[in-house]
Amino acid sequence: MRFDVFTIFPGIFAGPLNESILKRAQEQGLVSIHLHNIRDWATDRHRSVDDEPYGGGPGMVMMAPPIVHAVEAILGPELEQTPVILLTPSGEVFNQDIARELAQYPRLALICGRYEGIDDRVRVILRARELSIGDYVLTGGELAAAVIIDVVSRLVPGVIDPESLAEESHTSGLLEYPQYTRPPVFRGLGVPDILLSGNHARIAEWRRQQALCRTRARRPDLLARAQLTEKDRRLLEGCPPDPFAPWTPPEEPAST
Repeated sequence: MRFDVFTIFPGIFAGPLNESILKRAQEQGLVSIHLHNIRDWATDRHRSVDDEPYGGGPGMVMMAPPIVHAVEAILGPELEQTPVILLTPSGEVFNQDIARELAQYPRLALICGRYEGIDDRVRVILRARELSIGDYVLTGGELAAAVIIDVVSRLVPGVIDPESLAEESHTSGLLEYPQYTRPPVFRGLGVPDILLSGNHARIAEWRRQQALCRTRARRPDLLARAQLTEKDRRLLEGCPPDPFAPWTPPEEPAST
């Protein structure tokens, strides 16, 4: 899968795109990331990409011509088949469903906004989709673009073990159950006995209940949209008062 990122600060991407899983995915040829400096398509000697907003107001607005010319030049005839994404706090909120949708394409174009935003004619001309990664405002769209690249890349076949993807938060519409590894006891906190039992059916049921309980406690909006079975509803009835409290073994009865 190919990502084309249009930005005026390409240096921001040096760290997050060249470490860990994304680095390996690029080395293996599963993902390619191409950074394009919008200033290269500016036409004046100052390489200007922004100007004062029509109608007045604070700040500067990114101009349409350099962005449109950059995207058209890089995508060429593939522009018609390639989703163009504008990163903006006024866009629809990015989620796992949108990530799965975008991962079906062989190529994505991401435009990073700055300052007071981007001239709206960019959206119209390029038929761009506006996305936001949350209800807050960043100094620019670069970090949002890096998040989308990371999330979508993980869904490209071969980047992540499919079994790992199947058990993650949001994959099934719920938050993930808690995880434990060695040692079995640390600072008085133990691993739940069920995970040490070897009974895989009971472990699966415990994990499902934990996912349900945690989702109800922290993201009831997700639970409201989830497709629950009658067994799920019974498991919810057995949720502890605080599903995020660490598990501790019951105290041994005092000796007589």
